[in-house]
Amino acid sequence: MSIQVNGITKSYGTQLAVNKVSFSVQTGEVVGFIGPNGAGKSTTMKIITGTLPPDTGSVTIHELPALEHQKEIRRLIGYLPEHNPLYLEMYVREYLQYVAGLYQIRGKIAHGRILQVIEMTGLSPEMHKKIGTLSKGYRQRVGLAQALIHDPEILILDEPTSGLDPNQLVEIRNLIAGIGKEKTVLLSTHILQEVEAICDRVIIINRGEIVADELAETLMEKGEHRTQTIHVELEGPIDPKIWGKLLFINHVKPIGDKQFLLETQEMRDIRADIFNFAVSQGLTILSLSLKKKSLEEVFREITRH
Repeated sequence: MSIQVNGITKSYGTQLAVNKVSFSVQTGEVVGFIGPNGAGKSTTMKIITGTLPPDTGSVTIHELPALEHQKEIRRLIGYLPEHNPLYLEMYVREYLQYVAGLYQIRGKIAHGRILQVIEMTGLSPEMHKKIGTLSKGYRQRVGLAQALIHDPEILILDEPTSGLDPNQLVEIRNLIAGIGKEKTVLLSTHILQEVEAICDRVIIINRGEIVADELAETLMEKGEHRTQTIHVELEGPIDPKIWGKLLFINHVKPIGDKQFLLETQEMRDIRADIFNFAVSQGLTILSLSLKKKSLEEVFREITRH
């Protein structure tokens, strides 16, 4: 079940929110859709789900044009919006039963499916409570449960782990990763470690335009500055200036007097050179490792302009 976004544009008055955005997501992919605040993420997601029409361009869901087949497409998509809209006066099970009814799921089938998504999202301890009495984290779980209730082929999740504590976050992260093996998942979040952990691919939007669309591993190997950083830990303290003897080291960042981050623009693996240099200087290395660039660092490089 695929999503195909073709050159969509959306303006709010004179503000261009989304500008000729195009990308696709295939079955079995968990794609992270990230960008700064106001970059156009939520607008794009609303257009994909059919809750907001584009000014120009089109969206195709499983080869169906979204604008012409809204009713069919809404059955294919489970959507958790950024501001999770819930009926706070309803009980958890009552609300999920109501949502199931909207999808024409009733009777024993609805009963079984409600219990299933309650267990999947970890809502069992709170299932008999009113939504208004729940913590923000549990309300977010209710929102995720309603997105899953009709067993959709596609999940559009806008900040799905907002308000979760660290334990809850891991549980929901594992749930999304498991779902992504069989379904199409487009996930927006500000928690970039979450994207690194569960997303196969990363799309970055900035000022309404797509500025990166890469496999997560490939993206983290890129950046504005092609550099490597080597972390070195020595047995004893030394003067950081000693690393200046290595002409391929461009920058040294001391971490105390025994650990150093050595930055180079060499693209080859220089750890053997550093090791041999340390031996020649009578230094004992306790650890020597390549420090990979984080998604956060790449994100900041790509979007800061």
